[in-house]
Amino acid sequence: MRTTYYDEDDILVIRLSDKPVTREVSQDWNTHVSYAADGTAVEIVVLDAAATGAFPMELAHSKAA
Repeated sequence: MRTTYYDEDDILVIRLSDKPVTREVSQDWNTHVSYAADGTAVEIVVLDAAATGAFPMELAHSKAA
């Protein structure tokens, strides 16, 4: 997984895999999900990420039981 934030445009891109994108779906005006041919999510793009509270992300670290 790779996360990239473009501060000048306030866009957050979360890349989940390296599979090629075959379909893109808008979930909302500012949230878009890209899918591979097998139906798995490949990428999530959030427009106005900081303005809507999606960035900065809160990271919680813990140890496995």
